[in-house]
Amino acid sequence: MVEDIIRIQGLKNQFGDQVIHQDLDLDVRQGEILGIVGGSGTGKSVLLRTIVGLNRPSEGRIEVFGQDLAQASREERLAVERRWGVLFQDGALFSSLTVAQNIEVPMKEHLGMPARLRDEIAALKIAMVGLPPEAGSKYPSELSGGMRKRAGLARSLALDPDLIFLDEPTAGLDPIGAANFDQLIRQLQENLGLTVFMVTHDLDSLHAICDRIAVLAEKRVLVVGPMADMLRHEHPWLREYFHGPRARAAQPDLEEVGD
Repeated sequence: MVEDIIRIQGLKNQFGDQVIHQDLDLDVRQGEILGIVGGSGTGKSVLLRTIVGLNRPSEGRIEVFGQDLAQASREERLAVERRWGVLFQDGALFSSLTVAQNIEVPMKEHLGMPARLRDEIAALKIAMVGLPPEAGSKYPSELSGGMRKRAGLARSLALDPDLIFLDEPTAGLDPIGAANFDQLIRQLQENLGLTVFMVTHDLDSLHAICDRIAVLAEKRVLVVGPMADMLRHEHPWLREYFHGPRARAAQPDLEEVGD
């Protein structure tokens, strides 16, 4: 039986009078790549930020690795956080630090190890994400957008996590760069046994690497399942999103599945 790495029950997120999520339930299975999609304003990134503790929900329960994060002590919370990594949009690197120094930030925060060992681990992570060795000494401003994303991914892997969160990882990349990044995510997931929680609007990514897709609509997770389920669903937003012109361009051979 596949273990649920994340369990969310009855989640409510509210900012002032605006309710973003209401009675939201979602389970994330061990070893899967789960794509989170939804229309503008459905709170895809808000959901990610709530799980990792950057936003406090109004109601609901979030368990990660079996730990209720709201009830966890500081030590228990840190132990859970050491088991996940996060890639925010455009990498979210510290501009005053080199790529290698950025990767070493989580090691300094959570692990007591000598500088030489941190340097060696940083070099390994740089190689894992397909960056050249000389990228380690560069600052984020000296990198292309795609290289910054790879550097951010390397930092998310610094502590050898079991779970990674990706927020629009292919946004802003050209089609070739986006496809290469998708392939990198899948290779890392397979080689490292990762569970991947990925917020995306990229139809190519959904088709290429996601094991399941969770659709946010009507303030909750409307449906969860593989791409074939999305193509068969009759909800108007799903029909428009997964059968529209961009969807047909992304994967024309799957259009017949939903008809």
